[in-house]
Amino acid sequence: MILRLLGLLLAPVAAAAAEPLVLNVWPGPPPGETKTLPPEADETKDSDKLIGGRRIIKLGNVSVPQLAVYRPSKDKDTGAAVVICPGGGFNILAYDLEGTEVAAWLNSLGVTGIVLKYRVPARDPAQRWSAAVQDAQRALSLVRSRAAEWGLDPRRIGILGFSAGGAAAGLTALAGDRRVYPESDAADAVPFRPDFALLIYPAYFVERGQTALRIPEGFAVTKAVPPVFFVHAFDDGVPVQNSLLLAAELKRAGGSAEVHVYDTGGHGYGLRPVAGLPVTSWPQRAAEWLERGGWLRPRP
Repeated sequence: MILRLLGLLLAPVAAAAAEPLVLNVWPGPPPGETKTLPPEADETKDSDKLIGGRRIIKLGNVSVPQLAVYRPSKDKDTGAAVVICPGGGFNILAYDLEGTEVAAWLNSLGVTGIVLKYRVPARDPAQRWSAAVQDAQRALSLVRSRAAEWGLDPRRIGILGFSAGGAAAGLTALAGDRRVYPESDAADAVPFRPDFALLIYPAYFVERGQTALRIPEGFAVTKAVPPVFFVHAFDDGVPVQNSLLLAAELKRAGGSAEVHVYDTGGHGYGLRPVAGLPVTSWPQRAAEWLERGGWLRPRP
């Protein structure tokens, strides 16, 4: 096992070689959609800061949620899968930095990476998470409903999110069996609960300048919440209490969490390594956690 894990940790994270399978999340219009947005577009500007020496894709005006399914090579495929929720403040999606690059990393571990292109900008100013959580719940049910077809283990389907995507992923894990939209077809009869969750610098669980955990009505931290892996930098402008307080509440409820807090690193680094910033080594810690949890075990 040690040699296998070492190989996983050293595997290069490169762009996914194969074209993904792309499918719409909803069989028709998503729930609650009432207006037409401008065309979907990359809103990156030349003046935007570089991340790891490169620009990122800032995908805006998403009105048709989709899944991009990236499969690992057959010789590595473990049968596990992870739905990936990019961040972007519920305004845009950091689609490559916190989406397709994450899928490539998961593929290197033998895991199917499924990038969720959820709706942005936020539809409801009072509940900015609502459309994203609807799309995430539906995505998990849809993936689990296709498990036999895609050769996935329906008991090893997780969710991973960054920043606002971390809020969407986290709330999906805290939803119990409460679906936040009316069932639309047979896929919605399949459970959406993730088997594990990775929340990378999650946002919106703590108000800026406040120290109290904020969980929206209808969601709860209970022992039934799946195991959670957290990463945060102490100097992140999105308060580190988002991770610390949620993990502490999981402890109080009898759940399971692993928390990695680094002294520096800021926000929005994704998986791109930056010299002198240990926080950007978090994928190695995540791989070790996934291995210990049994989510990387070889396909039966």
